[in-house]
Amino acid sequence: MNPSDLEEYLKKNRVWYRFIHKPETVHTADAAKVAGVEIGRLTKNLVSETDGGEFVLLIVPGDRRVNLKAAARALGVRRVRLVSFERAGEISGYPPGGTPSIGHKTPMKTVIDKSLLKYETIYCGGGSRDRLLELRTKDVLRLSRAVVAEISKSV
Repeated sequence: MNPSDLEEYLKKNRVWYRFIHKPETVHTADAAKVAGVEIGRLTKNLVSETDGGEFVLLIVPGDRRVNLKAAARALGVRRVRLVSFERAGEISGYPPGGTPSIGHKTPMKTVIDKSLLKYETIYCGGGSRDRLLELRTKDVLRLSRAVVAEISKSV
């Protein structure tokens, strides 16, 4: 997918959004720094796979680590593992570092960390490594039908 597909998806679903252009980055901490956004509101969107072969998107704050055991419990499966960068891009349709929280090539179940619900808006990859996307948290929940759970831990 390309960034214009993402924008089309957002418009079609009547989502308020704002793109923030920035120098190209891959890591969340770098993206937060160059874009001037709070790292706790910038999400890591981690493409993962259950032990049953189902693809899942795990959304956690940029200043925390994903807890895969907690994610598995939230999904009611035995195990969840992160997929490789290459596979993540193939599954989501976006490069790692540019993966948005919604609008993927492959539909995925989504689990969002409960701590992100305290923000009216959150930031995520904007479809490419040189932009971020600001979305209303309620729209991410609505469009992804996300399971809300505590799936992160301190770094």
